[in-house]
Amino acid sequence: MDASPPVVTVRFNRFLPYWAVFQTDFHYTLRSWVYRLWVLMAVVASTGLLVYRMGLHTEAGLFQSAAAHCSDVFRLLIAGSLALIVVLAVSAISGERATVADAVLSRGISRYQYFLAKWHARLLVVAATFAVLAACVLLASYFLFQDASQSDLSLRGGLAAILTVCALFAVIVSWGVTIGALTNSTMLGITIFWLVLYGSGFLLTLLPEPWPSPERHLARLQFMLQGQFNSELVTQLLLGSGVLCLLAAGIGLLGFSRRDV
Repeated sequence: MDASPPVVTVRFNRFLPYWAVFQTDFHYTLRSWVYRLWVLMAVVASTGLLVYRMGLHTEAGLFQSAAAHCSDVFRLLIAGSLALIVVLAVSAISGERATVADAVLSRGISRYQYFLAKWHARLLVVAATFAVLAACVLLASYFLFQDASQSDLSLRGGLAAILTVCALFAVIVSWGVTIGALTNSTMLGITIFWLVLYGSGFLLTLLPEPWPSPERHLARLQFMLQGQFNSELVTQLLLGSGVLCLLAAGIGLLGFSRRDV
């Protein structure tokens, strides 16, 4: 009597659709012209400013601390990166509006997994890219302005400054992805997000000192790079940014799950 054939049990990994969308969007973002334009602009602008300041430092005798130079480059990177980061964030879902229905309905991925994969991919790309660029700026400033009287950069302060800016960018990316998921077009999402961004930024500048304000934190970058900062304030900023990111994700998940795709 023939033995019965063995039963093959196929295990389905519930995170496989999420991981597939995450990898696809991660590689797509790295190859997009918006991301490459951001990196190219950041490298050219930061290198040009550092070389110009180095010329003033050595030739004209206008001495300034390395932390001051680094702070100016950080501000330039933030101001120049903001517009392109908004485009990257808002277009994460709204830019693929024509293919969302096929991805969700035909490929066995839930809307929650789709939203989380897009959010996490854009968040990782933006945060990691700025962290690498900022670390290169810190390293270059340390070697270019390493006079005994000018080497005031602190490793602890540099890490705190990078974390602070990455936390602010994380909030921007999170709300950008959410607004993009709730709007019908990328242009509409970008317009709404700029209105929200400028409005909230203006209101935060009116709040008294105990309340966190991006403008005040950026104004203190030079002292933070020197290691002169309050660890509790930085921790509060990171926690507040995390709460805002989770709030944005919650609103995005709820709204995207109820939208017609």
